[in-house]
Amino acid sequence: FGMIMLEEGFKVFTKGPLQNILKNATDKLYKGITAGALVTALIQSSSLVSVITISFISAGLISLSGGLGLIFGANIGTTATAWLVAGFGLKIKISALAMPMLIFGLIFSFKKNASLKGVGNVLAGLGFFFLGIHYMKEGFDFFKDYIDLTQFAVSGFLGAIIYAGLGIVITTILQSSSATLALILTALAAGQIEYENALALAIGANVGTTITAVLGSLSSNSAGKRLAVAHLIFNVSTGLIALAFIFPLADFVNYLSEIVNIASTDYTLKLALFHTIFNVLGVVIMIPFINRLEKFLLKLFKENDNKGIEEPKYLNEAVLEFPGTLISSVLNESKYLYKNAIFEIVAHALNIHRDDIKSDMKIKKIIKRSDEQIKTDIEDLYYSKVKNIYGQIISFTTRGQQELKLTKKQNNRLSELRLANRRMVEIIKDTRELEKNVTLFLESDNKDIKKEYNKFRKKVVKVLRVIYLFRKNEDK
Repeated sequence: FGMIMLEEGFKVFTKGPLQNILKNATDKLYKGITAGALVTALIQSSSLVSVITISFISAGLISLSGGLGLIFGANIGTTATAWLVAGFGLKIKISALAMPMLIFGLIFSFKKNASLKGVGNVLAGLGFFFLGIHYMKEGFDFFKDYIDLTQFAVSGFLGAIIYAGLGIVITTILQSSSATLALILTALAAGQIEYENALALAIGANVGTTITAVLGSLSSNSAGKRLAVAHLIFNVSTGLIALAFIFPLADFVNYLSEIVNIASTDYTLKLALFHTIFNVLGVVIMIPFINRLEKFLLKLFKENDNKGIEEPKYLNEAVLEFPGTLISSVLNESKYLYKNAIFEIVAHALNIHRDDIKSDMKIKKIIKRSDEQIKTDIEDLYYSKVKNIYGQIISFTTRGQQELKLTKKQNNRLSELRLANRRMVEIIKDTRELEKNVTLFLESDNKDIKKEYNKFRKKVVKVLRVIYLFRKNEDK
């Protein structure tokens, strides 16, 4: 419950600073790994970072390679939980800290202000987390007099495999590797599990945490699915390597422990060190294969090239996780709709070729040479290219305004985008009537009315060209 509250609390701040940090740190791999590690260490949830990253990549805000960097970094950042519990949670009486955190946290969580509510949830989450560790520790200590769980210890590689599998199962149920690690560390501190088996459990917890990303990607597009599979491949590969070299790695941990003055019997800190070493080692091993992994994922989940304009290109359930990703997706979908449907319909209704509008040809010359009718069934184009995608845009903006906690600015932005799309549909309806008149009067013997319609066409072509240049040039 503490982990859930922590995640809810930090979700409030993903609207602004955290989103911007993750979004802007994906142009270089080292920046992505660093940002992923730091943010995960701060918010104590690699699952939340995975969900944010999948949402970003589904909305087209970041590239696949940028997303891979964040996922790699999140794996390193998640090791902070083990250090927090081993070095702090089990060494001092944290229940004394938990109560003030819970009291202030619950007070803040009832505030209307979103930021205060977020801070309240974070404090309450930490309070419950610390209290949970305290009760687990007491529970395992009490257990000692009646049940000795170490009698179920299994040594050697068989034990490592069994306990790694158990770690996967526990993390899949708890949906949090941090919660699993807290459980392992408290049991280890109470002497209820063997150190060797605890190492295997930690490896299993790392593999089990990928289930959250996989579940989060089910509703996303192919880009989101690529990232989830990359996360699964990375964690499973790292887990298998760590499992294969578990005993040499354990010896290396003992060697390092002597150097940094960790007592030989301080198994909780040694487990935290082991957890960090195998995660960092996994990232180091995987970095040279990142390009191959990217190519493999692009082949595995191909974009549907036959997808027509009637199918959303940027809208999917994953983008509804955060306001920023929803706004970006609706904006991109609206641009795509304009470029691939509205532009064509309006141009053809005026008997103008789109390539002429995009060219450097003088508008007067375009009008002069465009006197042949372009056969256009606007009704059919509306139903085949516009209606469904317009309905999806309206549906997603409405759901976003109902389901997400939006700021006034974000709410206004979605309303603007919805209005822009409604106007595009109104333009098509007006164009349907206009097209009949243009076709009729351009072939008329009445030179004056033909001249007036050409003036009108000239004005509309000028507008279409200006819009095209706005969209084409980066210097808006």
